[in-house]
Amino acid sequence: MSAMARSVRSYVELTKPRVLLLVIFTGLPAMTLAAGGEWPAPWFAFTTLVGISLAAGAANALNCYIERDSDKLMERTRNRPLPAERMEPWRALVFGVTLGVVATAILWNVGGPLTAGLGLATILFYVFVYTVWLKPRSSWNAVVGGAAGAAAPLIADAAVNGTVGPAGWILFGIVFFWQPPHVWAIALFRKDDYARAGIPMLPAVIGDQPTRWRMLWYSIALVPVTLAPLPLGLLGPLYGTVAAGLGLWFVWHSVRVLREQTDEAARRMFGVSLVYLFALFVAMLVDLAI
Repeated sequence: MSAMARSVRSYVELTKPRVLLLVIFTGLPAMTLAAGGEWPAPWFAFTTLVGISLAAGAANALNCYIERDSDKLMERTRNRPLPAERMEPWRALVFGVTLGVVATAILWNVGGPLTAGLGLATILFYVFVYTVWLKPRSSWNAVVGGAAGAAAPLIADAAVNGTVGPAGWILFGIVFFWQPPHVWAIALFRKDDYARAGIPMLPAVIGDQPTRWRMLWYSIALVPVTLAPLPLGLLGPLYGTVAAGLGLWFVWHSVRVLREQTDEAARRMFGVSLVYLFALFVAMLVDLAI
């Protein structure tokens, strides 16, 4: 691999591209639901998703810059570009700020001041509230920080309507309630990693079993939120059937984590949570397409 290719790869890694897939899969249904089930114009949808993705990439790059020292201490993050010393820190900082400026400009152009403001607020919240203040100090980091990870539907809804309506808030709620079980599953089987970095994740603060109970409560609370589009007429029976089945599957795996009390069960729950959210939003897209 050439030096140029390695450099490009390092910059891409800073944006955490797997997280960007979540942005795309939550943003597109939000735009369609916000438009009353009408698919947005391709260029509008593309531009909006690019703006949202760049905002998420900016937040992730700045997160990598701030956490570069603690990332060196964790097995799951030590190979990122900054702790692995494949990039100078100032380059990551400039890259993150540049992405943020470009994202804000795109979102302003496509959706106006509210859309741009929500995008910028998401970046600032993730960087300063979550990364700088909350994550190193509080075990509630996964809950409060989840607001930034769930913001894509709010931005997408604002781009369509100039305001945020039920569609944006419901999809925000889905990702918000999904995120704690997802993150706490990682915290259970990576607790030694987080302990070395001095990050107070929930298992280290209240213990493993109380954490597993909280994962179950959030998983149960998530189910009615996923079904909320039905009584509002936003989605139909196909989505409702899939969402109910997926919800039972997700709750069942939370129960398994609680009963088995092993790292293997927590690791399985992490994988299940990714499949669950992906399948849920695909079901939305399919329901909207038929």
